[in-house]
Amino acid sequence: QLQASGGGLVQAGGSLRLSCAASGRTFSSHVMGWFRQAPGKEREFVAAIRWGTGSTYYADSVKGRLTISRDNAKNTVYLQMNSLKPEDTAVYYCARSNGLEYEPSGYRYWGQGTQVTVSS
Repeated sequence: QLQASGGGLVQAGGSLRLSCAASGRTFSSHVMGWFRQAPGKEREFVAAIRWGTGSTYYADSVKGRLTISRDNAKNTVYLQMNSLKPEDTAVYYCARSNGLEYEPSGYRYWGQGTQVTVSS
């Protein structure tokens, strides 16, 4: 199971940190991803990290502003969100895959989502 938290309302330029706690065993081959879905839009890839190596991957739209990280001891993945923009407003989901995937269909396990709202 994946449990996402940390969303909220923030002004443009502000910061938030999302957390995704994973229960059960994790393996170095697992990849944890963050996706987001804005109203009326498809779910889109935001960032991903490999449990084993810590290698990170980002959507172009968030590079330099959002940072994904993990704490293996806590089985938790984080998404530090800085310099937030109104267009970052969406429900953010964490998900787990057996390999690096950029499409939602590649992830089998999903958290419940957490709302991020950025006001202008």
